[in-house]
Amino acid sequence: MKLSIFFLQISLLSTTLLYLQPTKALPLSTNGRWIVDESGRRVKLACINWVSHLEPITAEGLGKQPLDTMLKSIASMGFNCVRFTWPLFLVTDESLASMTVRQSFQGLGLNESIGGIKVNNPGILDLPLIEAYKAIVENLAENNIMVILDNHISKPGWCCSNSDGNGFFGDKYFDPDLWIKGLNQMATMFNESTNVIGMSLRNELRGPKQNVTSWYRYMQQGAEAVHSMNPNVLVIISGLSFDNDLSYLSNKQVDLTFTKKLVFEFHWYGFSDGQAWANGNPNQVCGQVKASVMRRAGFLLDQGYPLFLSEFGVDQRGLNVNDNRYLGCILGVAADLDLDWALWTLQGSYYLRQGVLGLDEVYGVLAWDWCKPRNSTFLQRISTLQSPFRGPGLSDVPPYIILFHPLTGMCVTTKTLLEPLRLGPCDESEAWTYSDQHILSLKGTLTCLKADAKGQNAKLGIICDDSTSKWDLVSDSKMHIATKLTNNSSSICLDIASDGTTIITNACKCLNKDKACDPQSQWFKMVTSTRNVVKKNSLSKAISDEGMWTAQ
Repeated sequence: MKLSIFFLQISLLSTTLLYLQPTKALPLSTNGRWIVDESGRRVKLACINWVSHLEPITAEGLGKQPLDTMLKSIASMGFNCVRFTWPLFLVTDESLASMTVRQSFQGLGLNESIGGIKVNNPGILDLPLIEAYKAIVENLAENNIMVILDNHISKPGWCCSNSDGNGFFGDKYFDPDLWIKGLNQMATMFNESTNVIGMSLRNELRGPKQNVTSWYRYMQQGAEAVHSMNPNVLVIISGLSFDNDLSYLSNKQVDLTFTKKLVFEFHWYGFSDGQAWANGNPNQVCGQVKASVMRRAGFLLDQGYPLFLSEFGVDQRGLNVNDNRYLGCILGVAADLDLDWALWTLQGSYYLRQGVLGLDEVYGVLAWDWCKPRNSTFLQRISTLQSPFRGPGLSDVPPYIILFHPLTGMCVTTKTLLEPLRLGPCDESEAWTYSDQHILSLKGTLTCLKADAKGQNAKLGIICDDSTSKWDLVSDSKMHIATKLTNNSSSICLDIASDGTTIITNACKCLNKDKACDPQSQWFKMVTSTRNVVKKNSLSKAISDEGMWTAQ
């Protein structure tokens, strides 16, 4: 069983990489809620955050691996973009801008890191800090990886708290005039770097001084400053309350002189809602939190703006119940909305974070030593989301539904009427339709999904007018797909068998107030897609070719 799942993981990642050939039609712009290239084709941002805003003011990990090795690792994991952080003082404090990497590390007593950089990236060591930052952006370009420059903080250090002096305009380290100057400098510095496709104006505005009036005033000034210096880049604007709140835009939009370059960003972590996931019923919490996210940010998609989930992530050790439950929900939502996103985070460890040398980053996709992925199962789960489900110019395929399983990152697929339905790569999924009568059918056929008995395999059939052919979304999460064997029986839900891939039906789990249960094996998301199929033995096509049960 483990071997078969391993090969499914490899297949998933390989299929994803076929979709992730970097665009050559830069710069990017917006078309309604989508980010598109010069040809008008949708480009999905599947980014990884990479920290360069802490006290050393140097990209993390340069003492662990050669730069080119790291960048090829980013691409091999399916990411097409890096959200690359920088502190404002890097470009507004001349003493910092002119300081070399070696001098920065010596001043912090990081002699072991100096030795590691000397071995792995000697060409970086004696560059001024700003030149080292530019060199990494150039190397990202050589590896066909897009870059978003993210002004994460003003004074170098760990982010974020309400009282760190970096939170909002007028705070100790956050002079709005100096901030505009820094944005101007960065936009100008990289206006010839075609792989720099966006600039995020400021990370996680927060603190006691935050207010909507100042937000409009200064974020509009920052956006205009960036666009005037570099009209090619996307201008990415964050919200209040640690980038959890953009709700005020539902009544009043920003007023800018330019169009087709504006993107909004928001953050969503498990801890954004405290311990709600661990302490509540996962279905109810998922439904409540998603509704809150849509009120605070998701509505912008309906207004016709791209929405960039620029930070999300989990403790990849798998021991955090709050994170584990949140992850299944957010992957379902991100697939359903087909969001652009940036995962927190690349770094497996830090030179120095909050006074700790070599601190392990448990949210990092790389292990502490930066030599391997921390959790390959996690990479499988996000792999389907690294390519677009829909958007302008992707294909001429009419919309259809795939049944996405967030717990595994796979989708429901099959090859013949006689074989069980199984989980497999989503690009090999059959195309489904969901009718007003709640029938799940193979698109273009009269063949539908049916239940046989509790604990038995789900199946395909051609009698689609009985209770076992009607499937409802029965939980607050909208991810339990349920039917009834008879009109009077309890609901049974799609589930995964003990082999980890076969689709069966079982009694629905966690529908009520139970806080201890885990429903994620039964979470399936109906996702609208227009993807072209990369590789597939299509049952729908086989049925059509044989002239059997084809819808007229």
